[in-house]
Amino acid sequence: MSLIHPTALVDPLAELDSSVAVGPYTVIGPHVRIAAGTTVGAHCVIEGHTTIGRDNRIFQFNSLGAIPQDKKYAGEPCELVIGDRNTVREFCTFNIGSPGDVGVTRLGDDNWIMAYVHLAHDCQVGNHTIFANNSQLAGHVHVGDWVILGGFTVVHQFVRLGAHSMTAMCALLFADLPPFVMCQGQPAAARSMNYEGLRRRGFSAERVATVKAMHRALYRDDLTLAQASERIGGLLSSSPESAPDVAMMQDFLSRVSPQRGIVR
Repeated sequence: MSLIHPTALVDPLAELDSSVAVGPYTVIGPHVRIAAGTTVGAHCVIEGHTTIGRDNRIFQFNSLGAIPQDKKYAGEPCELVIGDRNTVREFCTFNIGSPGDVGVTRLGDDNWIMAYVHLAHDCQVGNHTIFANNSQLAGHVHVGDWVILGGFTVVHQFVRLGAHSMTAMCALLFADLPPFVMCQGQPAAARSMNYEGLRRRGFSAERVATVKAMHRALYRDDLTLAQASERIGGLLSSSPESAPDVAMMQDFLSRVSPQRGIVR
């Protein structure tokens, strides 16, 4: 028995694994590729140069791979790439990339994307993230692994969110959010570090203590960004186990735009 509903319109040039299920009235374009085990619900439109990996669950009423909401776009063959084991709930809109950036909008693996989420052109989303309902990302936003976005979070274009960071409901981000930081407000302000989330992910007491020390350097001791980064680098000698966390923070801070800065 075919797993493609008879009312679905799948272009003959689309490449779908034989195990892919497609619901009623869904439309799939000629440049779409979908790997094994993925299910697509009813009334979805998947178009453009879109590649979807294995074992994704895409619910009904999603628009994936439409052209970017960018007046400069002129029909270039940009892409949307979705990894494996993602859940994409209802009414999400993921656009392809634009020629003004890398040309690819990317969603990694094992992400939990709730209803009405928008990924604009050239967004780069890592793995194991959770985007609550109505999270909205403008173009060129980069989101690290394990990030959690509270409902109705809005992120300005070109903003970066570091791994393990978290936003409260209705947060509005105009600046970069460093790794591990929790923020709240309009505009968003740093409130704490995501200590409980780190413990749930198996961070040792030593690593959590290092994250607390990084928080003090960034937000408690009245240091400039350069001074804070230098102090954070000094934590390596006292906590070798935390070397990857320190390196990630320093790398993030080294790429902060002076015009945009970090969430304070």
